Amino acid sequence: MGIYLASCLLMLKLAVALGSIANVSNEACIDGVDGPLRVNAYQDSCPDVEPIIFSWVQKAVSQDSRMAASLLRLHFHDCFVNGCDASVLLDDTADFIGEKTAAPNLNSLRGFDVIDAIKSDLESFCPETISCADILAVAARDSVILSGGPSWEVQTGRRDSLSASKGAANNNIPGPNSNVATLLASFQNVGLSLQDMVALSGAHTMGKARCSTFMSRLQSSSSSNSNDVEMDERFLSSLQQLCSQADANQTLARLDLVTPSTFDNQYFVNLISKEGLLASDQALVDDDGTRQIVESYVEDPFTFFEDFRRSMLRMGSIQVLTGKDGEIRRNCRSVN
Repeated sequence: MGIYLASCLLMLKLAVALGSIANVSNEACIDGVDGPLRVNAYQDSCPDVEPIIFSWVQKAVSQDSRMAASLLRLHFHDCFVNGCDASVLLDDTADFIGEKTAAPNLNSLRGFDVIDAIKSDLESFCPETISCADILAVAARDSVILSGGPSWEVQTGRRDSLSASKGAANNNIPGPNSNVATLLASFQNVGLSLQDMVALSGAHTMGKARCSTFMSRLQSSSSSNSNDVEMDERFLSSLQQLCSQADANQTLARLDLVTPSTFDNQYFVNLISKEGLLASDQALVDDDGTRQIVESYVEDPFTFFEDFRRSMLRMGSIQVLTGKDGEIRRNCRSVN
């Protein structure tokens, strides 16, 4: 086990080094905004935390490549609802309603079992030390690395919430049919910028979506005499065929048909080609401001990687609980 963890640590260090990531100071400073998170917060209390998390994510992704997108999405859905506090992981109880049954999450979010396995392992090594919120942040980074994307040093020190909000989950997480104005309002509501919005949308270079999340686009095109001006004709036809089955609401379509399991800039290439799966994706080329950013990512994937890395750090710092706020859960599904 020790040799395996050492190899995982080596892989992480190489990923960061090869990514040419600038060193981050011990006190977090993201785009000039000081914060309470820091790199290597567990260096003394649990030095093997990152290789342990990496080993579990590596195992999960090797068994199911889609899990990389799922773990990345868990972190996103957590941070957009009252901050990055692992509230998304809390199960419903007799007197408590969590966020898992909110419309954007129900029958959609996955990867909870992977987080459970990571937490259980960490509790055996470092009891009541590593927060579930930090596990989500590190697992998201590792999912990107293992899919060929950029690396960054995750800033840690988050604590876990004592509550959750189904209402906030329903209201704060952008929907698949959102236009640019709605998307931007959701991102600005949590302190993120237009640039962050486009960069983080690039996470849709991996993963899948149910036909139900984009069916309205297909039905609109089918009921008219002309093709959907926002969708390539052959792409539209292939989706209509895929989603015409009896169980269409359960049928999954790849967000990126070309490199579905690789973290790259193909998502933005697809948008220019009118092959964005979700309306909220394709909308990014209909607005002049967002289209310019999309085109820059098509031309230079390294610019996308750098912006995505920076935006992940910014997102990961949203309304974090630190110090004596919140708690370190022993089980990510319930408060202590």
